[in-house]
Amino acid sequence: MGEITVEASWLAGHIGERSARGIAAALTDLIRRGDIAEGSRLPTVRGLAAELEVSPATVAEAWSTLRRHRVVSAQRRRGTVVIGPPSVPRPARYERIGEFGSRLAVDLAIAAPDPALLPRLDDALAAAACTERLNDYARETITERLREAVEPTWPFPAERRLVVGGGYEGMQLVCQTLALPGDRIAVEDPTGARLLDIVEALGAEVVPVACDRDGPIPSSLARALRTNPAAFVYQPRGHTPCGHALTPARAAELAALLAPAGTLAVEDDGIGEVSAAPAVSIGEHLPGRTVLVRSYSKSHGPDLRVAVIGGAGETVEKVRVLRSYGTGWTSRILQDALAWLLTDAQTRRTVAHARETYARRRETLAAALAEREVPTANRDGLMLWVPVAEESAALVTLAAHGVAAGPGSRYQVTATGPHLRIATSRLPEDPDRVAELAELIALAAAPPSLH
Repeated sequence: MGEITVEASWLAGHIGERSARGIAAALTDLIRRGDIAEGSRLPTVRGLAAELEVSPATVAEAWSTLRRHRVVSAQRRRGTVVIGPPSVPRPARYERIGEFGSRLAVDLAIAAPDPALLPRLDDALAAAACTERLNDYARETITERLREAVEPTWPFPAERRLVVGGGYEGMQLVCQTLALPGDRIAVEDPTGARLLDIVEALGAEVVPVACDRDGPIPSSLARALRTNPAAFVYQPRGHTPCGHALTPARAAELAALLAPAGTLAVEDDGIGEVSAAPAVSIGEHLPGRTVLVRSYSKSHGPDLRVAVIGGAGETVEKVRVLRSYGTGWTSRILQDALAWLLTDAQTRRTVAHARETYARRRETLAAALAEREVPTANRDGLMLWVPVAEESAALVTLAAHGVAAGPGSRYQVTATGPHLRIATSRLPEDPDRVAELAELIALAAAPPSLH
């Protein structure tokens, strides 16, 4: 069967309101009803505009709306092609590929906190349940207790603060307030897979910024800034997946580049207090042009679902307004439970122990891999960025032994060589077992002919 092409005259006859909104709505209805099949090629912008007697810009705007909602796709040779009815975009990089079932013996794909290293929540929740405004419908963006608890460790004076339901919700909301479809966002390369999914789902263009062991490279950021991005998003420490941390000197260099630009610095502090590196921020130099999103999931517990956004007042206020369409505010019980944990001496010792344990586990596996001539350079974080000869072959080798790992391609904007992301946060304490895993990873990293 040949390709179906929708004739401009036929389509024009099924469009009533001839605005961009009306054209998009009419076409969506035709696709939902099955009158236009998936895979059909739509008429050209000029062809449909002539039939409707409207400007090509009106049709182009309708096509743009449909692309944003994943109804149509612009393909170079085929033109504009129908994908299907409107749907929610899937976070393809983040979602796990493949199903191991009972064969999964070791999961090195998810860099989740070790439950045994998290603080107990019972006393914190009991204390928080006594909050003065329990069950009050007033929207409290951040409780006074939590504000006082986070302020001493915030790396720069924040004009406003807001609590959200986790670090990635914070990043999604901040990016959503800053970028419209077609805007550009400068992002470290490589970076977190979920962050790339978020930016792409917004319809924004990713502008990659290369990194080294001290953070984003100034010359690469300078090139990115020439595209006038709405935001520059980066991880100041515990970088996923490369494990670098921003130095004070590098922060000053980056701030000098951002100062004359209109670009906002957005900092994603994903592992927070279990990072082995101190909190260094561009906000120390540009407090009114920086927003920091700090998650407490990996340090104090994923079920708290708490991250704090603090920094540039206008942006934080926009996030508050956007969030008011949904949950509106985060539970005061959860906020004050975190405040209790942040100020509790025993909890601080527990978090310090977790920080040391995560660093030791990462360094132990890195040393074992180095002995087997597999280099890694992670200095911080809950993972290792492991170079391999061929990504797919390495994943298959590990899977054959019941071991899951993260495909490096999910974290890259620009392909710079095949890698695996190996989570280290839940590695066994038994050195013999770590040595076995290192041997297996080294085997997977080698060229397929040596497997």
